[in-house]
Amino acid sequence: MSHKRIPKRKAAIAVGGVAALGAAALLLPNANASQDGAEDTAAAPRTLKAGDASDLASQLAGLLGDAFAGSYYDEDNQQLVVNVVGDNNQQVVQAKKAGAAVRQVENSTAELRSAAQILKTEATIPGTSWAVDPRTNKIRVTADSTVTGAKWDTLESTVQGLGSGMATVQKSAGTFKTFASGGDAIFGGGSRCSLGFNVTAGDGSPAFLTAGHCGVAVAEWSDAQNGAPIATVDQAVFPGEGDFALVKYDDPATEAPSDVDVGGGQTVPILQAAEATVGQEVFRMGSTTGLADGTVTGLDATVNYPEGTVTGLIQTNVCAEPGDSGGSMFTQDGLALGLTSGGSGDCTAGGETFFQPVTTALEAVGATLGGDAGGAGAGDDAGAGAGDEAGAGEEAGAGADGDAGAGAGEGAGAGEDAGAGQEAGAGEHVGGEQAGGEAGGEDAGAGGDHAGPEDGSGLTGTQ
Repeated sequence: MSHKRIPKRKAAIAVGGVAALGAAALLLPNANASQDGAEDTAAAPRTLKAGDASDLASQLAGLLGDAFAGSYYDEDNQQLVVNVVGDNNQQVVQAKKAGAAVRQVENSTAELRSAAQILKTEATIPGTSWAVDPRTNKIRVTADSTVTGAKWDTLESTVQGLGSGMATVQKSAGTFKTFASGGDAIFGGGSRCSLGFNVTAGDGSPAFLTAGHCGVAVAEWSDAQNGAPIATVDQAVFPGEGDFALVKYDDPATEAPSDVDVGGGQTVPILQAAEATVGQEVFRMGSTTGLADGTVTGLDATVNYPEGTVTGLIQTNVCAEPGDSGGSMFTQDGLALGLTSGGSGDCTAGGETFFQPVTTALEAVGATLGGDAGGAGAGDDAGAGAGDEAGAGEEAGAGADGDAGAGAGEGAGAGEDAGAGQEAGAGEHVGGEQAGGEAGGEDAGAGGDHAGPEDGSGLTGTQ
């Protein structure tokens, strides 16, 4: 009997009410709306969607070569801003003709990468992170609340040694740690994580992506607390060059719709994977805190978690809390961008949150998104995963019984968190008022009172 990955989630959109509803108001009524704004004109810079701006940035990086010093998306004006070093006027003209706004800057990409390498060599301290901020043309270094005394002195002196105008350092009130969970809850070995995006593995079998620190902690996962396993980890990376895992469904007939469950019976069809752009508005779905929105603030970020260093991440100001790891980061027009890795702060005070790029994860594990695979995992009534037609219609992303969902986990928000590595199980987190009770009930995923571990061992809890 086939096991359909279409959870009957009846959760509230998010804990905290106002912030979550604000995110939903931005996202749901405009899931298929254009971001173009004013009509295109012949004058540069052009008005662009964030996804189109990312594509243009990639093209200009190749065109400008060493003169390209990063780019970012100006959300207010819907324009791509490109940083250029040197005084080659012809390159500036080329960038403007392509439709970008051009800004002359001092630090080249090579210089910024060299500075980041020095930080890696001399200041790899747990509780620190760094990423290039193209809006300031500097490296933004962040230290969490554990970086004090000699560790802070080392970090500060290393940053100063990079030279004036090369980097800034700031303090974060929270503690960098992995967050365990995502769009819909999955359970295994007494831990809870979350499904990020359903995919098709290289051998054609249905699977999903989640956080790597979940995959290295637990081999088998269920969609219900204390339930029988329905998926097995195939590949996992954490720490190191990423934080991602490919988990294959045990039943090859599993239906795996390409969408994200955002609560309240609503789904957003996921059409393809894309690169994130600094300045881009994004949404995150987590089984603890529900739907949240924010902005991409850095790319190719390095984070020094207690479990080890992870590189190549996306940095954002989207809030997250214990129980949100592995979850989906996406755009309102259906672009899959990232998997929740970790960060600091919470959805009351804010903080930094880091995401594994989906494009990198897909390439590493040899998988494709449901939409990219031309309908993989879609049932007769499924609207998602059908190429250009993905998501069209009222039943988009739903299976034959019409239950919307992003993947595994009738018990979204119930139970405890999954964390990282051998430290899994240090501390508890309650994801809803009935956590540890009936997974998937009315309170599942509502994100009630919670207490996450603060011992730096990750956010894995016990059932």
